[in-house]
Amino acid sequence: MNTKINFAGIEMKNPVTVASGTFGYGREYDEIFDISKLGGIITKGTSLKPRSGNKAPRVCETSSGMLNSIGLQNPGVEYFAEYDLPFLRKKDVAVIVNACGSTVEDYVELCKILNNLDIDGVELNLSCPNVKAGCMAFGNTYEGVKAVTTEVRKVLSSKPLIVKLTPNVTDIASIAKAVEDAGADAVSLINTLLGMKIDIDKRKPVLANNTGGLSGPAVKPVAVRMVYQVAQAVNIPILGMGGIVDGDDAVEFMLAGASAVSIGCGNFLDPMCGVKTVEGIENYMKKYNIEDVKDIVGKVQMN
Repeated sequence: MNTKINFAGIEMKNPVTVASGTFGYGREYDEIFDISKLGGIITKGTSLKPRSGNKAPRVCETSSGMLNSIGLQNPGVEYFAEYDLPFLRKKDVAVIVNACGSTVEDYVELCKILNNLDIDGVELNLSCPNVKAGCMAFGNTYEGVKAVTTEVRKVLSSKPLIVKLTPNVTDIASIAKAVEDAGADAVSLINTLLGMKIDIDKRKPVLANNTGGLSGPAVKPVAVRMVYQVAQAVNIPILGMGGIVDGDDAVEFMLAGASAVSIGCGNFLDPMCGVKTVEGIENYMKKYNIEDVKDIVGKVQMN
């Protein structure tokens, strides 16, 4: 039974990764289990310079999910390269850096640095709804996505480029096509849906930023639908995410067309979620006598 995959040039022992912003840089989780059991780790969103993020409160629970408005708080790429990357490179796991910025120039300068680091790939974040500049500002039109991806591709010559898409658009397939047209190696989707929760006693939004990104099982049907639509529109591989908490969820995304999956909120629900999802995929393969995990991808039979 083979669970190994090559995702856009990134070798992974299995198709399970952890989503940006839900796993930090792996240190805390490595105290609970050996993070080398995962196929890949996608780091917390990392920017050219340190970011302090948004005001608190920044997280709240919702029905079958959570809202977050962290605002891409992170220590910056220099700190990551000096402190976190050496730790991750000691682990037998693919390291993919989620890259975020406020301007095209930010993305380009950041990716120039990442191009020379010992990492396995870059996930370009054009989809965070919680910052007032950058990310989703570029990610909600074909032209914006293509422009940023094109400029980054010029400087990211030696690393696979994955572009993370926002679901807060009317035509996800056309956005994914822009990524492919601009030379990216893969797409990841979906990022969070824009949402709000109101404290009915205070009559004010719970989050200081008023709105935040909705993630968790509540978004999974939307995510699966979008992965399927994108799989019909592009020829580059898809990293599927959005509400995955076990192996069955992961297989559902893979049947829809995802070559690999990423676990986000599930890490908060159960720190062992990633390992359990790997085991769940293996159990599914045994149940249906599937010898190679790649044989699951895109095999949904539509009515």
